Amino acid sequence: MKSTLYIGIASVALLAVSSLQAQNNVQEEKEYWNAHTLLIPYRLPPAPVGQKPTYIDLDNDGDPDVLRTVTANGFPVQWIDDDDDMQEGDLEGDIDNDCLMIDRNKDGQYGGYGDLIVDWVGADDAGNPAMQVVVDNIPEADRMRTGNGHYMWVIDTDKDNVFNYIDWNTFTLRCWIHNGMADFYEDYNGKSTFLKIHSSTERVNDVRMNWENPFLFYDPDNDGLTEMAIRFCDSPKIVKDEKQANSVLSGKIDWVSISMDADNDNAPGNEFDFDMTIHFTGPGFSYENQRHVNKNLRGLPEADQFFLDARWRQLPELLYPDHDAAWDLVFQQEKWDKAWFTYDEDDDCNRWERVELYQPGDPFKVGRNKGGIDSNGQADPAGDRGEWDSDNSGKGQLYVSPMDGKIHLYGAEWGCWRIDQNARYYQGMGGIYDGYGPQRIEREPTVFPTIKYTDTDNNGFFDRMDFDLDGDKQFERYLSMKELELDDRCSLIETAAKNYQDFAQLEQQVADAMWANAEKAMEVAAAKKLNTQWYALMKQPKSQRERYHYGFWLQFYLYNDLKDLAERTGDTAQSVLLDKAYLQGKWELIK
Repeated sequence: MKSTLYIGIASVALLAVSSLQAQNNVQEEKEYWNAHTLLIPYRLPPAPVGQKPTYIDLDNDGDPDVLRTVTANGFPVQWIDDDDDMQEGDLEGDIDNDCLMIDRNKDGQYGGYGDLIVDWVGADDAGNPAMQVVVDNIPEADRMRTGNGHYMWVIDTDKDNVFNYIDWNTFTLRCWIHNGMADFYEDYNGKSTFLKIHSSTERVNDVRMNWENPFLFYDPDNDGLTEMAIRFCDSPKIVKDEKQANSVLSGKIDWVSISMDADNDNAPGNEFDFDMTIHFTGPGFSYENQRHVNKNLRGLPEADQFFLDARWRQLPELLYPDHDAAWDLVFQQEKWDKAWFTYDEDDDCNRWERVELYQPGDPFKVGRNKGGIDSNGQADPAGDRGEWDSDNSGKGQLYVSPMDGKIHLYGAEWGCWRIDQNARYYQGMGGIYDGYGPQRIEREPTVFPTIKYTDTDNNGFFDRMDFDLDGDKQFERYLSMKELELDDRCSLIETAAKNYQDFAQLEQQVADAMWANAEKAMEVAAAKKLNTQWYALMKQPKSQRERYHYGFWLQFYLYNDLKDLAERTGDTAQSVLLDKAYLQGKWELIK
């Protein structure tokens, strides 16, 4: 019996040990479930099970103002309670009016070099919208480098409580991460506002200002998607001293672009489908009177000690043009030296930069920093049409030319359409993607057709088109309105007096007119006994975009077929008449 009892007791002891080990294993298994998976880290990983926070009462009012803990992946973090609602027993701060400081380099300083700070500012009693600021401090060794670090505000103008996207596994700002083509995790969709500079705050002269100041997204039809974006930039002057490279902002907007989804065909899966951009550069305008106040901007004063640069925590206001003021500031208070226009002819641009950055370079050179029209690394290597008014003589006004039925920039001296007829390059079949959005394919086009537009008489309207259709980088053909004694002038579209709905209506009218002319061209071709069924694919447009796209190309193909027929039959008069009919959009001239 004694032996049996001993064995029983030993068995119980072994079971107890086994049970304790099992409990320990369960406790280990209870670590935050998404700490080490490959799933998207939407939230800050909480502390390990059993980790007890440290609380600090900074203002001696009897309740905690600071909560210190460690994340499941081992990083020290500190929460500052800016709205005085923290209590002992809380495991983390809240994200309505608190500040999160992450000691990324584990040096014991939560707001020093190399650390990440995310601060939520709640809507105040006056109804000013909630905000979030991310301060991404550079490592101390990078103080003399430019273009690193982040200082970024997101303003919750559409009250959806979506702000910046942080990768909580690596504690990095990844606001360019997206689902599919362009469904950004950052609050770019709908009506939204952000301000950003690629620098940490201690190197910025006035933290009320910013570089992209702001980037405005508009949602005029309230569908939660963006139909228009206006990007304002205060280009910083880089000044280096013995300590660091500083970004000196001027308080003036010297760079602006207005991008539009003119046919409003965005939808889930196609969130950013900007069709055209008007872009200005020059002395611009001052925005220092564009004050935006939120009484919750000021953080807990006693916590200033934790920050390498506490100025942004002490702000009474931010300075930036808002949605309501933006359009008038661009067109009524502007002082611009240049105006550029880009149109996404192959309709594959799913982010604003893709349709705003064609430059007046070489029509045929391709590649980043190669001196071509796509020299900007974010430009589409082929498929867009760029036009450039080097002295802003046209003030950003537009017109629809009878020469090709398309929207053009008044005052542009020349333009270039590098044709990508099937959207083969960049964001079409060849697109690849990384965390910063769609990137160029590895093999950029080496051979492509090109149309060059020229205003030969400097009256603000294009009157000549040169064609390189075989891709040999030589313009082998041209059409000239002046040589045919045709008037190139047409009605101006006063951009300053328009709004988004006006541009959407213009885009609709252009597409409808393009298709109506294509139908006339088919009638003429049929009358000349040309078989138009070769082009059956283009004769079945299913959208506004296809009426525009197929409408242009049907006319172009049929015009050239009819020209070929006239030349084969030796009908010189008919050939000239075809030129006049095509350049005026008057197919009824052909009998």
